[in-house]
Amino acid sequence: MTDDEQIRVAIVDDRELMRSALRMMVESQPDLRLVGEAADGIEALALVRERRVDVVLMDLRMPRLDGIEATARIVSELPRTKVVALTTFDLDDYAFPAIRAGASGFLLKDARAEEIVEAIRIVHAGHGVVAPSTTRRLIEHVATSSPGPAGGEGVLAKLTPREADTLREIATGDTNAEIARRMHLSEATVKTHVGHVLAKLDLRDRVRAVVLAYESGLVRPGDS
Repeated sequence: MTDDEQIRVAIVDDRELMRSALRMMVESQPDLRLVGEAADGIEALALVRERRVDVVLMDLRMPRLDGIEATARIVSELPRTKVVALTTFDLDDYAFPAIRAGASGFLLKDARAEEIVEAIRIVHAGHGVVAPSTTRRLIEHVATSSPGPAGGEGVLAKLTPREADTLREIATGDTNAEIARRMHLSEATVKTHVGHVLAKLDLRDRVRAVVLAYESGLVRPGDS
């Protein structure tokens, strides 16, 4: 595999031990290439500005500039660079701010190595990934913190009825396979509908589709 074919990864964490563990994960994969490391958000910004980075593994709690603000700045300046936020279980509430800042993924630091490297591939391919243990709480956070303004009609105007149904299903946090069973469609068809929804609403990934569904009032707490 050539350098151009590899996914270029940067690691950002204020703890050397964690950076070392992530470094070993990345360097063990032939399709991934480590292009730099940083110990805080300011160093992370300098790194992504200097080098082409496809995916950043971003710690959220760091000195000088935290991972949430660093994520927001990176996504704003370099929209092609994707961020996977990493944090510990007791900091699970950081998931929603990280997603709002523009992270395409959120995983716990105790996730298996295979899960972390696969998350890199998933977000690089243009999809979102959230740790299963936090998905439901993320949805509940969006649902309870969003006022549900009257924006649902504008969202629906851009979608076909089937795509609107798909968006409501995406908001459950379930997989394409689970959605396919409920909608009595093939998984491939659901995947196509999901792609259309993201494209028409100009969303980076399905995680942001969940946020939009609740914030627009299209889906409300308690909807089944």
